[in-house]
Amino acid sequence: MRSFEPEELDRIIEMAWEDRTTFEAIDYQFGLSEQEVIELMRQEMKASSFRMWRKRVSGRKTKHGATNPSNRFRAQCHK
Repeated sequence: MRSFEPEELDRIIEMAWEDRTTFEAIDYQFGLSEQEVIELMRQEMKASSFRMWRKRVSGRKTKHGATNPSNRFRAQCHK
């Protein structure tokens, strides 16, 4: 995984926490797959915070573009 500037890292973590930002949007903007986002979150967060985040996003339809009916926060390329 490539290294990121602190501002980019903060933005990736922020996007990962947002309910309506899909993993596909993170991939499009930063080139990180869902698995890479998970690994990054595991490295950058306290263990308890990581577990809380994983519980929150696991199976959440809005974190996956294919199952997210909302176009509200999608980039033009994702429509």
